[in-house]
Amino acid sequence: MAKRIFLFILTNILVITTIGIVLTIISSVTGVGSYIQNGRVDLTALLVFSLVVGFVGSFISLAMSRWMAKTMMGVRVLDPKKQSLSYEEQQLVDRVHRLSRSAGLTKMPEVGIYNSPEVNAFATGPSKRRSLVAVSSGLLQQMDDAAVEGVLAHEVAHITNGDMVTMTLLQGIVNTFVVFLSRIAAWIASRFVKEDLAPVVHFIAMIVFQIIFSILGSLVVFAYSRHREFHADRGGADLAGKDKMIHALRTLKSYTAHVNEEDQTAVQTLKINGKKHSSLFSTHPDLDERIRRLEAK
Repeated sequence: MAKRIFLFILTNILVITTIGIVLTIISSVTGVGSYIQNGRVDLTALLVFSLVVGFVGSFISLAMSRWMAKTMMGVRVLDPKKQSLSYEEQQLVDRVHRLSRSAGLTKMPEVGIYNSPEVNAFATGPSKRRSLVAVSSGLLQQMDDAAVEGVLAHEVAHITNGDMVTMTLLQGIVNTFVVFLSRIAAWIASRFVKEDLAPVVHFIAMIVFQIIFSILGSLVVFAYSRHREFHADRGGADLAGKDKMIHALRTLKSYTAHVNEEDQTAVQTLKINGKKHSSLFSTHPDLDERIRRLEAK
């Protein structure tokens, strides 16, 4: 699964589940903001509750996105002001900054490397001014300069397009439905047990349904991600040149063709897997289709 999308969704599920549990406990103890009155669900109160939890959780996930990526992936940020950077590291920073200036960004993204044999790159961050472009050591070892240029242009295009912010708004809407429906389902489940057990069943069912609906809701985010990849490809082609962008995708296709099937889960350059076709749980469309669209551009 794509690093950028996976980290965002994982963080989001953890955040909204935590917020939902805390607010539910507070409501149960104090009675303030409770959406269950006299054994019935107040749909208006529940909708307001769901909107608050959904969008607050989504924006907290966005705010944490860059920190989460650095922490979970072990990204080493390259400081261009330091003299200790190797030639390869300085070249990487210079490329990202040059592409960023060409894209009209006034604040340069942080640039980082993480140690991994996988061929991977991702961009994340809460805003265009607080963004991160990270590449794996495997990508730098496996791809030539032209392909790396295409990869970096693709990632900078994600930042320029504001994809993380747009995804956050979409995730907030999805979260609202997740919170709303999970509590309706939990309330229904609690009706099938004895009255003294109802609160416990409602609480446990709420957590279970929220996680299940969050996973199902991620299908909407995945579909959006597949759609935005075509836009990032076009943006990358505008920044680095269409030939370099196509070369990057073809290099990835050639690389993934030589990776054993059991190792394919780790191969995600440009946040794409090496499978021949897309699925509902894929964050990226088929490589051949992306190449075809760029060639027709």
